[in-house]
Amino acid sequence: MAFEGYEQKESVVIVYTGDSKGKTSAGLGLMVRALGTRWNVAFIQFIKHWGVGEHVFIRDIQGVYKDQLHFFKGGKGFYNAGDLSPQHITEAQHKAAAQETFFEALRCATSGDYDLVICDEINNAVNDGLLKKSDLKKLITTKAPHTSLCLTGRHFPEDLLKHVDIATSMTKLKHHFDDKFLANRGIDF
Repeated sequence: MAFEGYEQKESVVIVYTGDSKGKTSAGLGLMVRALGTRWNVAFIQFIKHWGVGEHVFIRDIQGVYKDQLHFFKGGKGFYNAGDLSPQHITEAQHKAAAQETFFEALRCATSGDYDLVICDEINNAVNDGLLKKSDLKKLITTKAPHTSLCLTGRHFPEDLLKHVDIATSMTKLKHHFDDKFLANRGIDF
């Protein structure tokens, strides 16, 4: 099918944000599609340090994809999230972990070695003050020309939308947490 007058970009910046679930899942779906296209992918996780389903999945498929898939699990867990926050982690430790994870994401995005770099929960790290908005802008504007970038997490800064190509907001219509039900393993994490 021809689309007269349309061009294809060398790479794109994609944002999955919003207050509902599905942002990490969308990023993982993008990873699956990219690996199926034989792209080199880096999946950089900013918040989830505890055992979640995607960690097991990525560990299991790394044997198949070898050097084609790089996984970096950073961060120290939820920050300023009440009872969900690890109480023994200081603000300085959270910030240091976010910076370390950011530098790994920046290295991957600017190296030219990856076709896709997914920064899971980076938007949360910026919103929570663990990273600066200028860090996020730097990542977007200095990535290698052929490297696509996916940024997930709540509260993507609206003023940076002009620097992205695709932005999707996950909108909650209903979630059982509002009825005092906890997250389900295999569904929510």
